[in-house]
Amino acid sequence: MFDLNSFSLEGKVALVTGGGSGIGFGITCALYKAGAKVCFNQRSVEKVNKALKEFENEGVKAYGYVCDVTKEDAVNKLVKKINEEVGVIDILVNNAGINIRKPMTETTLEDFQTVINTDLISPFIVSKAVIPGMIEKGHGKIINICSMMSELGRETVSAYAAAKGGLKMLTRNICSEYGEANIQCNGIGPGYIITPLTEPLTRRLPNGERQPFDNFIISKTPAGRWGTPEDLMGPAVFLASDASNFVNGHILYVDGGILAYIGKQPQ
Repeated sequence: MFDLNSFSLEGKVALVTGGGSGIGFGITCALYKAGAKVCFNQRSVEKVNKALKEFENEGVKAYGYVCDVTKEDAVNKLVKKINEEVGVIDILVNNAGINIRKPMTETTLEDFQTVINTDLISPFIVSKAVIPGMIEKGHGKIINICSMMSELGRETVSAYAAAKGGLKMLTRNICSEYGEANIQCNGIGPGYIITPLTEPLTRRLPNGERQPFDNFIISKTPAGRWGTPEDLMGPAVFLASDASNFVNGHILYVDGGILAYIGKQPQ
């Protein structure tokens, strides 16, 4: 029998990596409003404190921690601290990510490794740290924030595409390895989302026309617009809730239809 309570996160503890800004901030707010106790990390005290004030303005009580999720020792200490102070983690959202945009031949090995460490290695580290607690509790939800670049390539994003493609396969492998433990691992693949970092790209030029990149995105998106963090909230709550208990190893693309679309035909 269907029950809307299956979408409730009451009594659950969630950790959203890099959850103090952008997409992660929106997902953290959504999980809280669905009933979860929410935790997040940032790399500095200043960023944690700034995020806590912003959460407070949204009516969200969040637990903030300083942690570099590319460091395994630091992550193990973070998970232990959350388990002791808030509760054993039921929901993990691997959201922390970066991008270094350069042509491949100008991308240094250090650039490539930096992106891989944050976008692929850190989800492995954090997932590895929380899975034992999930097994002990008898359930768990892991949501990896993937990308359209998990499926597509584009100029200047060789490291990012490699990392997000790898994250898609890590998602499927966690599903394969731990599905029997009642752990569901899925991904969300955002399209082009308006955040403080991308908002300047959507501003109109003085003559009222769209910027070239904005025009490119709109032309490739059947929805005819950029996404917003709010567009990711419902999918995140669904994948974090009991409503998705038989959904595993899936990447849910929230992209306004870009991946389904070949583009407008010539007039």
